Amino acid sequence: MRLTRPMLAPAALAAVLALTGCGADGGGGAAVPETATGSLEHLAAEARCAPDLQTDADTVRQALCGTGEEKYVLATFATDRGQREWINTAKDYGGYYLVGRKWVAVGHEDVVADLRGRLGGTLERGVRHGGGGHSAGHGG
Repeated sequence: MRLTRPMLAPAALAAVLALTGCGADGGGGAAVPETATGSLEHLAAEARCAPDLQTDADTVRQALCGTGEEKYVLATFATDRGQREWINTAKDYGGYYLVGRKWVAVGHEDVVADLRGRLGGTLERGVRHGGGGHSAGHGG
């Protein structure tokens, strides 16, 4: 069934977020370039990433980039709707999202802010469940 492949993406994202933990404060005030477009490989090159392809389906392509604290997920989508559905599902796992047209990068706040300086895009924040003093929703 076609719906099972895209559902692998949020599961892989949850694993990356579990490995990297919560994002740190930061983000710097660097200038934001025009939002990048293109294939997963093109975006990875712009981000200076050697992508480790995890999902290669008709609807979503997803790769891991970076190592250790710098690890993040880079994904591209066949449709805008598919991208938004993926993001809405993935946001339940928390994390920080850099969103462009038909692509998203997910990782620590500092990593995503740094990527924004290379890829452009808009920042979104996932929902945090459980205790702690942070509120859910978008930062700002």
